[in-house]
Amino acid sequence: MLLGKENKHKRNKPFWLTGPLHLLILSGMRRTNSANPLLPEQRRRKILDLVEQRGQITVRDLANQFSVSAVTVRSDLDALGAAGSVVRSHGGAVRQLEATHDYPLRFKESLHRAEKAQIGKAAASLVQPGEVIILDSGTTTSEIARQLKARAIHGITVISNAMNIISELVDAPGISVIGIGGVLRPVSLSFVGPQAEAMLKDLHADRLFLGVDGFDLEYGPSTPDVLEAHLNGMLMRIARETTVVADFSKLGRRSVSRIGSIEQIHRLVTDTKAPPEFIKMLRAHRIEVIQA
Repeated sequence: MLLGKENKHKRNKPFWLTGPLHLLILSGMRRTNSANPLLPEQRRRKILDLVEQRGQITVRDLANQFSVSAVTVRSDLDALGAAGSVVRSHGGAVRQLEATHDYPLRFKESLHRAEKAQIGKAAASLVQPGEVIILDSGTTTSEIARQLKARAIHGITVISNAMNIISELVDAPGISVIGIGGVLRPVSLSFVGPQAEAMLKDLHADRLFLGVDGFDLEYGPSTPDVLEAHLNGMLMRIARETTVVADFSKLGRRSVSRIGSIEQIHRLVTDTKAPPEFIKMLRAHRIEVIQA
């Protein structure tokens, strides 16, 4: 009788609650319940926490972490970047940079690449055949060097204290290069110090393109390193005019070492994300502004 009751019970049990199919359904239910997809705002808050903890993060890492597509992650990072919460880099994002910190050149190359390329193109278009120009060290000025090389402009002389810029132009036809030597700063691949300053005393240039870490309306252009700032100040004095080249993230900020006064600046070449009020105030100081 007991056996009969057991058989009756089995016969009355729905087919989908028995056998391998039963296990598959339960397994699927467990996966569905544990997935709990995050809302975009929740996910972005968690992304921001991760960037703050690690300093930088990649699209691939975030896609794996949250089980979402790379397109979704890029959209999240773009939104956080637009809000000023993170800085978009090539293939990911980094936390907001401090104007007073001296970041490695290779790291800065990954930031605001599109803006720097546009600024470099606009700045290079100012250079005329026969001119002598100075390209200060930096990632934005290196974009100017690339654009000058691409334009195949002839009869110009480029003075630079930056290894990466000298290397970029070494095989550029029609461009003469004067390298400024001195004490090498590995973080920026630039030469500074008394030897570099001594070389500048016998030089003159038509234009200086100055890359900065901060550009403030009262403080003027600035950079984290004291020796770099001192050399840049000399570059401003030997050039007929100075053009600051800086993306929107550098504007309205102060770094440690002041390079010179705002009265010494003739022009700013920046991008379309530059704060309108800042641009308005610069023009009130009779400083030309080009937005690329």
